[in-house]
Amino acid sequence: MRNESVVDSLLDNPYTSTLAFVSVAVLALIVCLFCFELVTRYNCWKEIKNGNLAVAMATSGKIFGICNVFRFSIQANDTVYQGMIWALFGFAILLAAYFLFEFLTPVFKIDDEIKRDNRAVGLIAMMISVSLSYLIGATII
Repeated sequence: MRNESVVDSLLDNPYTSTLAFVSVAVLALIVCLFCFELVTRYNCWKEIKNGNLAVAMATSGKIFGICNVFRFSIQANDTVYQGMIWALFGFAILLAAYFLFEFLTPVFKIDDEIKRDNRAVGLIAMMISVSLSYLIGATII
């Protein structure tokens, strides 16, 4: 019980609370990006290193989307725990939307086009991630 009260008192301080939220969110962002890396048909960071702008746009959209969902979850919840639970739930929806986007474009494979540096597809992928993050974030309580 004593350790819980120490943690709670630390989180009552706005500075330590901010550090806790940011630290947990950055770690969760890394985990979420790793999950996206597992489901794409290309190596994001290798493609970015090679100058693939379409991959950079799609990946930056994912980063923004994840962070935006986290922003909404932090704003709507009082504790780091509640905020991260909602953020991870929002991320799961964002990931599902990624699969839906791939499924709903049967004319070509999104990942293949992005790997080929099709910047139009990369831009659309980025904007879908950004736009959906606002919709998902608006539903977070």
